[in-house]
Amino acid sequence: MFNRTSLQAAAALASISLVSGCGVFSDTESAGEQRITIGTTSSPSTLDPAASWDSSWELFRNVYQTLVSFPTGSTSPKPDAAECKFTDASSRVFECTLLEGLKFSNGHKLDAKAVQHSIERIRTIDAEGGPNGMLGSLDSIETVGERTVVFKLNKADATFPFVLATPAMSIVDPAEYPADKLRKDGKVVGSGPYVLDGYEVRKQAELTSNPNYKGFADRKNGGVTIKYFDDSEAMVKALRAEEIDATYRGLTAAEVTSLEEDKDENKGLQLVESTGADIRYLVFNTEDESVANPAVRRAIAQLVDRDELVSKVYRGTAEPLYSMVPKGIAAHTTKFFDTYGHPDKKKAAKILEKAGIDEKVELNFWYTTDRYGSSTAAEFAELKRQLEESGLFKVTIQGKPWTEYQAAYQQGEYPVFGRGWFPDFPDPDNFIAPFLGKKNVLGTPYLSPRITDELLPKSRRESDRGAVTDEFVEAQSIMVDDVRLLPLWQGKLYIAARDDIGGAERALDPQTVMQLWALHRRASW
Repeated sequence: MFNRTSLQAAAALASISLVSGCGVFSDTESAGEQRITIGTTSSPSTLDPAASWDSSWELFRNVYQTLVSFPTGSTSPKPDAAECKFTDASSRVFECTLLEGLKFSNGHKLDAKAVQHSIERIRTIDAEGGPNGMLGSLDSIETVGERTVVFKLNKADATFPFVLATPAMSIVDPAEYPADKLRKDGKVVGSGPYVLDGYEVRKQAELTSNPNYKGFADRKNGGVTIKYFDDSEAMVKALRAEEIDATYRGLTAAEVTSLEEDKDENKGLQLVESTGADIRYLVFNTEDESVANPAVRRAIAQLVDRDELVSKVYRGTAEPLYSMVPKGIAAHTTKFFDTYGHPDKKKAAKILEKAGIDEKVELNFWYTTDRYGSSTAAEFAELKRQLEESGLFKVTIQGKPWTEYQAAYQQGEYPVFGRGWFPDFPDPDNFIAPFLGKKNVLGTPYLSPRITDELLPKSRRESDRGAVTDEFVEAQSIMVDDVRLLPLWQGKLYIAARDDIGGAERALDPQTVMQLWALHRRASW
């Protein structure tokens, strides 16, 4: 049963060992000379940061560098290539001073002009699916000497440092990356912890230590090979066959359960669990007659049993979620539980009856068949079962491949549809702002002037992000009353590894991006 107390706890990493015993580190081990091989089902869509707002960030974090970043254990940006701060009281002028002697992996100097070039080309190119949308508050960039960069914003935005910390804002060499078009030769020149020595699309990436690197990353290995798998079954098979040392992203709930429970088959393996910041939720398009009435949406909220959903479909590899801001992020609440409590058919019936709805409500639910994993179909089948069991709803569920699905929901074609959100940065703003306004990431206008015109602007004037809890708590209360979005569950992240691999518990940053430098081979076990 879901422990309500745990909803208020801070996110923490816990390691679940599949073998007895514990690792022993040798004082003389030379972990820095060892290579590690990682398997994942999440391959890059591009090698150019100006084109990526997706899983390509996994590779970018390790071969490129950003001005500020998120070391493990930090939920606020810390220095990487530069020391940065707001220089005004209104959070509109952000200044960064680069570390001395920075170089790209090709030996070229990394200076203020390179930083200016890297950010401005994102706006100039404005690639479809690229990160230009993250720079809405940026007005201009100025350089002072060789090491100082000044970002001037068009409005107060204390979240701007968080944006700069995303791998989308990776620094690139102006001599290698054109100002007005994407680089497409399949090569990378960065200043990150590793150099990309070899790359085969959807097959493999070879990373070696970058001798020119200066930053916060403390490399525990001599290099990393990343193998990209089309499906998780092949990846787990490779792990058991000792063809790879660890996995990241792509494990199904069934595979996680098997890794936890089948000790004989998985002898010599360990499973590291982390509270993830990715969430799943339902979107209600209120321009559709079937869910235009708030009573219908509130009745659905009264019926959905998240505990049952997580238990049946995700087998404990996810947690019930009662607000759009997940556990582990400042200002997380349990507003939906506080408002609706446990699922209750009688309460749902009274909500509809009070609104004058006395006939069974027919609904169409849509989901994507190839974006969030094979469990999505089972998830929607369970939602259908729960709603129809009440006798109040008749639900039809349909699925589409992501390309078609995305185009359709952005055109407002779906009354109710499922979405997932992988945060750009660990701040409550990123779990609320993207979903509101006339033009939001969902394609279904959600106008809430109190949030967009008052609460968000007020919160963005405050550089101390711990001081904006009240604004986001109120925003979540408004969203619970509107029920335009219905949070369902929050994911957990798992790294499965050979038992001689250490550092897995420190390999995930607050954006749940893999920091490969933390992994190393233990001298003994």
